[in-house]
Amino acid sequence: MKTTTALTAAMAIAVGFTVSAQAQDGYFAGKTIDVIVPFGAGGATFVSAKFLEPYFEKHLPGNPEINVIDRPGGGSILGANWFEQNAKSDGTTILFTTSSTANPFVLGQKGVEYRLADYRVAYSHPFSAVAYVSPSTGVTSAAEIKDASTPLIYGGIAAAASDLPGLLSFEVLDLDVKSVLGFNGRGPVRLAFEQGEVNLDYQFTPVYLTQVVASVDAGTAVPLWTGGSVDADGNLTARDPIAPELPSVYEVYTKLNGSDPSGIEWDAFQAIASVTYAYGLTGYMHPDTSQEVLDIFESTVAAINADPEFQAESQKVTNGARLNAGAATETAIKAALSPSDEVRSYLRTLLSDKYGVNF
Repeated sequence: MKTTTALTAAMAIAVGFTVSAQAQDGYFAGKTIDVIVPFGAGGATFVSAKFLEPYFEKHLPGNPEINVIDRPGGGSILGANWFEQNAKSDGTTILFTTSSTANPFVLGQKGVEYRLADYRVAYSHPFSAVAYVSPSTGVTSAAEIKDASTPLIYGGIAAAASDLPGLLSFEVLDLDVKSVLGFNGRGPVRLAFEQGEVNLDYQFTPVYLTQVVASVDAGTAVPLWTGGSVDADGNLTARDPIAPELPSVYEVYTKLNGSDPSGIEWDAFQAIASVTYAYGLTGYMHPDTSQEVLDIFESTVAAINADPEFQAESQKVTNGARLNAGAATETAIKAALSPSDEVRSYLRTLLSDKYGVNF
């Protein structure tokens, strides 16, 4: 009798595991996942979301339809606020965004209603940003950036958005740059560069590699530097593996000054640029999303990274950068959303006094 009971219990457990595995295998069957991009179509975030779309459709259990939706406005704040009010907790709504959304939250900017630090992290896609100038400036390399023959004019979306690490790099390098902000995305900025309205630009690597390199090859754009990559000690001193032929901001500073960068400007740049580049594009989910869903996305990310087609295509878009997911990724991103009080104070003062940002 005891043997029969034990056998029955074992069979029940086995059946339970089978049912659980089958449920996960088809978790998203017949469902649609809305990926909310809080920027206009054509920018790096939208391009990356569309690039990843077929791979998530292929590898998520149940093969759901991925629906990438652009909700631009307010430097990404409007789309993020929409997510706060409308996101579902079953994994079918994702906010896919950049530090343009993280920075206003970190800085306590007026109009922010979303609770970014409470969201769960489904995945992130690292990328870099490349600074480049027009040859009309007379600059042919990063070493000549202070010898431009014409005033440097930078175009951007918003000072507290994903432009912030670029603006902070100008502070670190002590450059005299006029910043023209208010563009609706990096796409319009790139068009303004091509039309000669601005002569200094930062583009994230998905757009730089697919759309700007042609201009470099044609001699109408001169690449300068990247934001850099985190070294073994956690400092932003290494060259970025996505564009290893270009120096980092750190390298440019040491070449121009003969010493390592330091001080609050460098600390602030590292804090903001690490969020922007190390974790780049992040897919956030509702705070109440279950661990089961997060585990599914972690497994899916591993499958995508191992997909030969993804490996080949990502080489073109991000020079082979892989997706990140899991507890360690979420922990690092949430920590990056909490800079020191000194850095936060410096950033709020700089943005308020120099760029008119209201807090």
